[in-house]
Amino acid sequence: MRRCDWANGSDIDAKYHDTEWGVPVHDDRKLFEMLCLEGAQAGLSWTTILRKRDGYLGAFQNFELDKVVTLTDADVETLVQNPDIVRHRLKIQSVIGNAKAVIEIQSEFGSFDAFIWSFVGGKPIINQWKKTEDVPTTTAESDAMSKALKKRGFKFVGSTICYAYMQGVGMVNDHLVDCFRYKEVCGLK
Repeated sequence: MRRCDWANGSDIDAKYHDTEWGVPVHDDRKLFEMLCLEGAQAGLSWTTILRKRDGYLGAFQNFELDKVVTLTDADVETLVQNPDIVRHRLKIQSVIGNAKAVIEIQSEFGSFDAFIWSFVGGKPIINQWKKTEDVPTTTAESDAMSKALKKRGFKFVGSTICYAYMQGVGMVNDHLVDCFRYKEVCGLK
């Protein structure tokens, strides 16, 4: 069974690729979780974040927005000592700040889903990459998303992070055309 090259490094990568990557997500809590995990990945490998994912779910109360926004400076101090997550103070603080920004977006747009999917016109972009080297790290859409999120106070949302996020939550299908998941994901909305 052929899968995208990046997913062959470990069992955790393969499982994520085979079950989640590229599948369209429309749940605000899950969209927030994935944005936070992508931000945490900055400068690290995605495998590292996948291995710490359960730690993140516990540390940030399953990424429930109403709970994350109540985290205090004392909670941040505790989280900086938590070996189950990336212990980077600014990344930890960004989760709390980004939660507040998501809540503001929800009140303005009705949902975070409506806002974030607007960058691709509400439906996945279906690419047809034949080689890993062809897959971009940024696009005009990820540039626009990054700019809009930064304007709203989000942190750790550069264009490269935004593009990886778009891939992860299915806003773009970047499975290689000979990957077994390509056609499966093409039919999802």
